[in-house]
Amino acid sequence: MKTKIPFEVENIAHILSNAGFEAYLVGGCLRDVLLRGTPKDWDIATNATPSEVQNLFYSYGGRTKEDPATVYENTFGTVGIKTESEDETLKIIEVTTFRIEGKYTDMRHPDEVKFAKTIEEDLSRRDFTMNAIGLKLGFKNKKLETGDIIDPFDGASDLKKKLIRTVGDPHHRFQEDALRLMRAVRFAAQLGFELERGTREAVRENAGLLEAIAKERVRDELVKLIMTPRAAEGIIQMEDLGLLKFVIPELREGIACGQNKHHIYTVFDHNVRALNYTVEKNYSLVVRLSSLLHDVGKPRTKRGEGADSTFYNHEVVGGKMTLKIMDRLHFSKTITEDVAHLVRCHLFYYNVGEVTEAGVRRFLSRVGLEYVDDLLKVREADRIGSGVPKAFPYKLRHLLFMIEKVKNDPISPKMVKLNGSELMELLSIPPSRKIGYILSILLEDVITDPAKNEKESLIVRAKELNLLSDVELAAMAEKAKEQKEEFESGVEEEMKKKYYVK
Repeated sequence: MKTKIPFEVENIAHILSNAGFEAYLVGGCLRDVLLRGTPKDWDIATNATPSEVQNLFYSYGGRTKEDPATVYENTFGTVGIKTESEDETLKIIEVTTFRIEGKYTDMRHPDEVKFAKTIEEDLSRRDFTMNAIGLKLGFKNKKLETGDIIDPFDGASDLKKKLIRTVGDPHHRFQEDALRLMRAVRFAAQLGFELERGTREAVRENAGLLEAIAKERVRDELVKLIMTPRAAEGIIQMEDLGLLKFVIPELREGIACGQNKHHIYTVFDHNVRALNYTVEKNYSLVVRLSSLLHDVGKPRTKRGEGADSTFYNHEVVGGKMTLKIMDRLHFSKTITEDVAHLVRCHLFYYNVGEVTEAGVRRFLSRVGLEYVDDLLKVREADRIGSGVPKAFPYKLRHLLFMIEKVKNDPISPKMVKLNGSELMELLSIPPSRKIGYILSILLEDVITDPAKNEKESLIVRAKELNLLSDVELAAMAEKAKEQKEEFESGVEEEMKKKYYVK
């Protein structure tokens, strides 16, 4: 075995062994070790009961009664042992009692868990053969000696063949916990393995069981898939096996949706290729999700067929669809809003010499300076997903130059040197629509000309505006609100006609 077992793991195994208990490396931990990788966490299986483990390690590492060394907050026999390691993967080592499980009535959790006597019984309850291997940790003269590998289901052989195969009957395993349907695909994408034929067919036949799984669990598994090195392949395989329609059915609408003469791929293929680019660049989860969903609105906005088909407002429709998708999967509010915003803003135009500094400021006001970096990454993915050779052409580099040039100019209400409270005191009027109208107009004024962002000038302008009627102010504020940056007006309209988008 090439991977060195960390001191923290060795020491815990030594304490168990000295007390007359068995200790085995198991699960994903051992799988990664056998693949000559580094485990994300270390797991030990033992015949010691949870109470026996707690008693053994109560004061491990000098911990006290007020700060015990063990954590036991579940009913599955897993005790967490705290260590003093600075390595995040070793701060808590999980020690789990051998167990067997009863029926899974809800296809999520076993109805009952019983502690077992042997490692073989424990391994028999696991999902895939590659995760059903045990390596005994023994000691001789206080020196660690790894014993025989316990492999009752030929998991080591499957690892060599790069096969994912269930322990026992695949239908039974998937009906126990339907999330294993997604896990099979995720492991294939994570490890570059293939699904064994029987396992693959069982996934396809049992795909509908995924509907019974809590959306939070589906989301967590989707995130793990999206963050694998072969996420694009994983999405395609989910579609091939009938799983995608129970996770993001909206993506499937693009499968047979051809585009116009400026695109060589269907909408689905384009979205998946965009995702693949973000994976290759090791971009964040938000960028990966945004790239996968950036054109999700195209099928619903398509008009016409063939070379001259159009997709007017697909970014607006896509942004709304993305909000629903992310909310349905119970993503956090922050991630949901970030992804939907990037999808909504991904379509923009910039041409050197055609867009003024004011246009760039309006762009930043709408998009938000904090989103620019991720938005340009989504734009890169969009370009590469379309089959063009360059992800970041000169015009985008010039846009970055222009952004750098104007980024300190006023582009948001908080950057205007006259705030709402000051305005109400100045004009002696309470909070009202009128205050909002005036603030919107002042913001548009300073975006157009930053030199106007001086308090004295703003006060004079605010007093002038206060003399106008609410109807007049409302019209001016609406015009300011709808004033689009030059990215989306004038010369861009011609570009949109050319590329059949809006």
